[in-house]
Amino acid sequence: MNNPEKIKQILLSEIEKMNRHREDFCRHPGIDFTRDRKIPFDTLLHFQISMESGSVNHELLKYFDFDAAAPSLSAFYQQRAKLSDDAFQKLFYCFNSCFKPECLLKGRYQLLACDGSGFTFTRNPKDTESYYNPSGRSQKGYNQMYLVPLYDLLNKVYTDAVIQPMRKRNEFAALYELIDRHTPSSGTVPVFIADRGFHAYNVFAHAIENNAFFVIRATDAKMKRLLGADLPKEEIFDIRVTRYLTRSLSKRKYLHPGSADRYRYICKEVAFDYLPAQGYGEYEISLRVLRFPIGNGAYENLITNLPEKEFPAEEIKEIYRLRWGIETSFCTLKHTIAAVNFHSKSRQMITHEIWARLILFNFCSYITGQVTFEKWKRKHMHQVDFSIAFKTCRHFLRLHSGEEPPDVEGLIRKHTLPVRPSRNFARQQRFQVPVSFTYRF
Repeated sequence: MNNPEKIKQILLSEIEKMNRHREDFCRHPGIDFTRDRKIPFDTLLHFQISMESGSVNHELLKYFDFDAAAPSLSAFYQQRAKLSDDAFQKLFYCFNSCFKPECLLKGRYQLLACDGSGFTFTRNPKDTESYYNPSGRSQKGYNQMYLVPLYDLLNKVYTDAVIQPMRKRNEFAALYELIDRHTPSSGTVPVFIADRGFHAYNVFAHAIENNAFFVIRATDAKMKRLLGADLPKEEIFDIRVTRYLTRSLSKRKYLHPGSADRYRYICKEVAFDYLPAQGYGEYEISLRVLRFPIGNGAYENLITNLPEKEFPAEEIKEIYRLRWGIETSFCTLKHTIAAVNFHSKSRQMITHEIWARLILFNFCSYITGQVTFEKWKRKHMHQVDFSIAFKTCRHFLRLHSGEEPPDVEGLIRKHTLPVRPSRNFARQQRFQVPVSFTYRF
């Protein structure tokens, strides 16, 4: 049994384990999934994970080999509605738990990037927590869900995620929830990496209290607001600062009156889980602050707690540069894995589909990451063509009727792309319109 077959067997065995206890993953235990149907519990999970971007009718026909006895569209909708809200999320965790991170920085540091991305789905004005009224971006209005995942930059897999309706999104809360939920593998230490928008004392404190490290970007204005105006006047620096956080404005209560300039007031409306909401208390936090040029007269600010002796400034810059991997993963997730082509209007079902796409992404990435390549003399280094690789892995996963599987590893080795590190392009930001159900094929 080769690696792709082993990984597929792991996923199918996790689905089978859930199938044996399916009463824990349905809305009405003892009633749902108790009768024989054309789409039983395990088939339903496998089908939804391997779905492509076509209409549900077309996907059903492909999955059941265009058999006239294939289940109807109504049968699929009825079965899907029986799943509990966390069914695919539990499968995601179970599948991920079967693998340990193989690529680590310096043999022990797991680099975990966090960022957010919106997913637009079919207009539903009744869902007020995700609906936006007509505006310059959309003449009809639109609905969006917000995904905040943790992405392992070196192993190229998602390790966890928080999904929120767009109007209720809270990136700070999502990140410290992910930090608290993360369970490091034996011998590993997590390093959480995030862009501007995630810098907050509560995020820093959650990482420190969980014996983890972080590297988070901050703008000039936000850094001065967080740390104060007593930062160095130089354009380039790498310093350690200590701050005392308190909810009191009374200097008479300070435990370190000689360091009044190091105190930062946290008002009761701002979340900080290591100070009492009422009354007096202090929290001491030590941070490393870096500022360095990035070209064209621009400068970057990073806040971290990585030790100076083990991580000089150049290594911190390289660690943050790797964060771009989560941006490219979003592109793969949305367009190659087709996570923008949803098959529902319901927010609950959209959440199901996002978790299913994350499972598919990891399944493809685990297979791709274990493919070895021969070293040829070429002008450029080559990497996997993830578009072809992921489509090959999805086809391989979908096979379930005894069909002859393709040479997955051979196809992945055959399709590669040159790596050109010096290339850069302007980032294109455009609003994503959901693809109508009417025009799917």
